[in-house]
Amino acid sequence: MTKRVALYGRVSTDTKNQTVENQLRELQAVGARLGWIVVAVYTDEGVSGAKGRDKRPGFDALLKGVARREFDLIAAWSVCRLGRSLQDLIAFLGEIQARSVDLYLHQQALDTSSPSGRAMFQLLGVFAEFERAMIRSRVVAGLDRVRGKKRLGRPPMPPERIGLIVQALKNGKGIRETARETGASTTTVMRIARSLTNVAA
Repeated sequence: MTKRVALYGRVSTDTKNQTVENQLRELQAVGARLGWIVVAVYTDEGVSGAKGRDKRPGFDALLKGVARREFDLIAAWSVCRLGRSLQDLIAFLGEIQARSVDLYLHQQALDTSSPSGRAMFQLLGVFAEFERAMIRSRVVAGLDRVRGKKRLGRPPMPPERIGLIVQALKNGKGIRETARETGASTTTVMRIARSLTNVAA
């Protein structure tokens, strides 16, 4: 079956070795060999791959074409032309696959319309999940280091103030009145009152 294909090219800076024209020329050569019908060409020149969709008009137009199901496959010269992070790529792949659009990446020899390409896509998903897990573990390790150096959150209440709260409660004062007199929160006073009740029981 002949595929309707959209080509996408992007460069951050126009250099002799890396231009949008060079990227498109290689993709068109592949298309001629594989019998593609190129129905659209989108480009972003002088735009970083780290920029969002709103700063990349060509990429934005490409995704609008995906939403309208105007093509069956998107062809790009390399994965780095689409985005700078694995997370971005996985999100992009998820969006186009939801519309039954496949992806061809020339430099990575990835074609999600083939069984091996789909398997590679699944592996990319695994790597993305692994990357997220690594980030989470680094965050937890960082928090553990901070906890080792200093206590997170509010400092503990001085024993003297706890003693004042206990005495006020034993004298029959209410939660709000005790909190007002001792400068503690009503939640703290209630917690101490509960602990006193449990001790008495």
